[in-house]
Formats: sequence, structure tokens, C-alpha cells
Amino acid sequence: MTDPPPFSAMLALLVVSHAWEAELAAELRTVGLTPRKYALLGHIKASPDVSFSELARRSRISVQSVHVAVKALSASGFVNDGTAHAGAASTLRVSEEGLKALRLAHRRREAIDDRIRDTAPELVGGLKEALRALVIGPEED
Repeated sequence: MTDPPPFSAMLALLVVSHAWEAELAAELRTVGLTPRKYALLGHIKASPDVSFSELARRSRISVQSVHVAVKALSASGFVNDGTAHAGAASTLRVSEEGLKALRLAHRRREAIDDRIRDTAPELVGGLKEALRALVIGPEED
């Protein structure tokens, strides 16, 4: 019998992340969203008239993928897209229906966050510290 490979924090986080994303995706489906569309809808709400290029940068996806997702959000009634033609400045706004979907999605995401905090408070604290260190650098002693 061979020894198991050494523990990899990165691989463990990827496995846990995948599980949490699958749970979030299942919850978001109940309000007609995917994790990607949820994020895009949040960006559009925070920055009305945001460009498709900026949405792509913020979401780390291609502009073409943003166009496809926004078209689907518009078809679902979640986004009002007044963009006249390709190359024109975008006039994206979250509709009333989109705001309702966002509120429901936020509540479902918060419920998942609460379960994670309740079952793994040390992990949540460690993730907060790791993220802080990535964003602003390690604390100095």
C-alpha cells in the first residue's frame, strides 16, 4: 500500500469551492439565475450603463460571453438593454423583476454563508485572513 499524497491546501480549497458553487448554483436555479448571471446582474445593479467590456473585465470572461449572458438576462426580464447596436454605449439597467431576483438570490446565498459559518467558523476566519493577505499583504509583526 502506498502512502497518500501530501495534503494540498490549494486542491482542498478547489474541492470545497466546487461543492459550495454547486450548492449556490442549485439555489440560484430556483430564481432563474446561474452564478455567472447572478454576478453580472450584481455588477449591472452597482454600475448602471456599465460597458460590456467592463463587465467582461470584472467577471473575468470574454466580451462575447457577456453579450450572451446579458441577452439571456434581458430575455428573462431581469435586465433592460437599451443598447441600440454593436459598438454603441450600453444602457444596461436592472429591471424590477431583476431586483426581485437579486433579493431572492442574496437571501439564498446568505443562507449558504450562514451554514458555512455555523459548521466551519475556523475555516471562515482563515479564509478572511488569507484573502486579506492576498489583497493588502501579510500583517507585519
